[in-house]
Amino acid sequence: MTSFSGFVFPLPDLSVIEARGADAVAFLQGQLTNDVSALDGGRACLAGYCTAKGRLLASMVVWRAESPDDTALRMLVKTDLAEALLKRLSMFVLRAKVKLGLVPLKIHGAIPASPLSSGHAAQQASGSGVQIGFPPPAAPWTVVHDTHGSWICAPAAEGGARWWLISGSQVLPESSAGHGSPWHVADISAGLPWVQAATQDVFIPQTLNLDLIDGVSFSKGCYPGQEVVARSHYRGTVKRRMVHAVAEAASGIDAAALAGVDTFDGNRPDAPCGRIVNAATDTDGALHVLMEVQLADLDTADFRLESAAGPALQVQKGQTPFGD
Repeated sequence: MTSFSGFVFPLPDLSVIEARGADAVAFLQGQLTNDVSALDGGRACLAGYCTAKGRLLASMVVWRAESPDDTALRMLVKTDLAEALLKRLSMFVLRAKVKLGLVPLKIHGAIPASPLSSGHAAQQASGSGVQIGFPPPAAPWTVVHDTHGSWICAPAAEGGARWWLISGSQVLPESSAGHGSPWHVADISAGLPWVQAATQDVFIPQTLNLDLIDGVSFSKGCYPGQEVVARSHYRGTVKRRMVHAVAEAASGIDAAALAGVDTFDGNRPDAPCGRIVNAATDTDGALHVLMEVQLADLDTADFRLESAAGPALQVQKGQTPFGD
């Protein structure tokens, strides 16, 4: 561990579900979009969980528990859908030797003061500076276990490293911990989508770019919705993708309530043209969103939030994983 100061954000909007038992890996291999059987103790992956029609009920980060001999897998998911997801997964356990449950762990986002000290998320950290032993810089999805807990390196738009820290205790006193908005802005800038309760059963994995950011395996075995997801992939019929957009004039908007809200094209005001996936406000008052768009609209639409007269949403084209 390298000990230096950084910024720590409590993330109560995230929870951990654990699958434990002799069949835990095989069970989740047959449920999720990614190849979790290939995970070792040093790497996590992004994955989705779909309905039979290929629509996402959750997106998640999956990793192995701390012990290298432990077959348990853990899933980092949005808190507002964790109970429902646990209940649905439990329906399919049947005779498999696996136990599913929520694990009472604390989730934090941690950004070292360097090299991201000039980055957008670190600049916005407020009241959250802490001296802590960070892992050395690593590639996204690297997992490190230490006395603090499990560290998972999250993708970052600006390079460098930022980490989820999953631990059994609060890293900072609640009174000194910063709020999570800068971390959520960093998720959005990195193009990392989170399915929330408001957006369950709405998007296919390709709409959220999961196939472009290593969240889908097209070589693994079957899982719910696999035929639909594979058909869209091999036939090249994906017409909707996810982009990062910013609304500079967004004062008074509750970002936490925007998931699933419609977006409009100011040139065609009669019907919505997409939906918000995730949203967060930075300390300058700008609203950052991940939003669904039709590819045909990307270069011509006047994207607006909630109505054709709503705040303008400027697409950050340099951050799209499918080209400008």
